[in-house]
Amino acid sequence: MILRNDLVRACDTVLAASAFKDYTVNGLQVAGRDEVRRVMSGVTACQALLDEAVAWGADLLLVHHGYFWKNEPVPITGIKQQRIRTLLLNDINLLAYHLPLDAHAELGNNAELGRLLDFQVDGCADGELGQGLVWLGGLPQAATPAALARQVGERLGREPLLIEAPGGHAIRRVAWCTGGAQDMITLAWEAGADAFISGEISERTTHLARELGIHYLAAGHHATERYGVQALGAWIAREFGVEHRFVDIDNPA
Repeated sequence: MILRNDLVRACDTVLAASAFKDYTVNGLQVAGRDEVRRVMSGVTACQALLDEAVAWGADLLLVHHGYFWKNEPVPITGIKQQRIRTLLLNDINLLAYHLPLDAHAELGNNAELGRLLDFQVDGCADGELGQGLVWLGGLPQAATPAALARQVGERLGREPLLIEAPGGHAIRRVAWCTGGAQDMITLAWEAGADAFISGEISERTTHLARELGIHYLAAGHHATERYGVQALGAWIAREFGVEHRFVDIDNPA
């Protein structure tokens, strides 16, 4: 058992949460009971995940995508009201980390994705939103775009959308940033990457990839961001002796 405030303080510190300019509130978003014995983690604090937390008797729900995003409507009505009501009625804490969980050198989404895909990490390219958001590395051996796409699909269990650059050059150096990071493709190209992997694709991304001459793989927002929250949940369990369970609410996006 650990006191909620001590757990939150430890997570805020290890993730350097205050160092990031973000679109949302990082840290404790909804307060529940003071003592934490069971931590459930998941990617997004949707109603299905909340229901799982209630059924399991979780004291704290740890997510990558929480609430209170920049420019979202302020009133707590509709779906937002139902979700927050579920937390409050069941005295469950909601702890959420967005960019800090993408960037962390050991527990973050980018670190975990790099390990999963066997990339040889050799640095990162800093963007305007904060440090460590675009990671750089090499492949064990040069690969064709199709071969890298197959590897990504096999490891993530989701076939990526591949945009091949003209000429179909081999990939030796790769850059990646999980989730909705498609607009960081230029930063990846400037860093010398042959290919860039993120979660989502926009209409403009195809043209940028072709004109810059960099291969692009959209591997899924959810699919690329399942791993950091699991790593953080496992760290909490080791550090504080609490029970941790990850629940994957499938999302094809």
